[in-house]
Amino acid sequence: MSWLLATLRSSVGKKFVMGGTGLFLCFFLVVHLAGNLLLYAGPDAYNSYANKLHENVALLIVAEIGLFGAMLLHIYLAFVTASENRAARGATDYAMRQSKIPGRVIHVAGLAPDTTMYITGALIFGYIALHLCDFKFEVFADAAQLAADPYTKAAMVLSSTSRKVIYAIAAIVVGIHVSHGFASAFQSLGLNHPKYMPTIKTISKVFGVAVAIGFGSFVTWDGQRRCGCESPATMETAPTTMPSTAPAAATESAPAPTTPAETVPQS
Repeated sequence: MSWLLATLRSSVGKKFVMGGTGLFLCFFLVVHLAGNLLLYAGPDAYNSYANKLHENVALLIVAEIGLFGAMLLHIYLAFVTASENRAARGATDYAMRQSKIPGRVIHVAGLAPDTTMYITGALIFGYIALHLCDFKFEVFADAAQLAADPYTKAAMVLSSTSRKVIYAIAAIVVGIHVSHGFASAFQSLGLNHPKYMPTIKTISKVFGVAVAIGFGSFVTWDGQRRCGCESPATMETAPTTMPSTAPAAATESAPAPTTPAETVPQS
């Protein structure tokens, strides 16, 4: 444990651990997206995946602790390195700052991914909290949602217009964050060879776009219709048509009825 603390005390060690946790979280995004894409395969495939995921409770707890630990460590190191960088620059108010990359200038007021990492990171943290409330802790769930299978539960959550908007924005924000973070992680790990970095940066941008499109696609998913969540509205119209025809037929065949109750025997 002492070696970890010693590593986190050094500037190089902090960047190394931050890069490692960043790549781990990117790996989790890929796995999580792959599992969620089974929603398009139908309820059987997705429910089977979700149930198997929760079968081994002990393993799931260990995985969640590792995931949350990596996320919190990543956030902590982001704040620490940002604070150290501000202290190193001093109180000088730059109109623009020169990047360490030759020939590149970053405007302070710019909205490029590499200049908004802390903003997008904070938004992602808020989204994760909401996402956990929706699917893990079920804070906003009603009785029907609590009793539903995983596929139907996802359809119920994503049937909300507010959730569609929030999840769509979150997908874009996550894509922006990882489009720079993936390549930046390699630099933090010291794997920034001039020969390979252009390719890594291209892969990073493609990865960000894929993540944004992948997670953003779920807001257009027609799971509510496919799982039959709309069927109660259809079933409500059925009783209104059947009783109206039976008494009519009975009254037409009965001679000179005075009231329906006199001519139609009660069963």
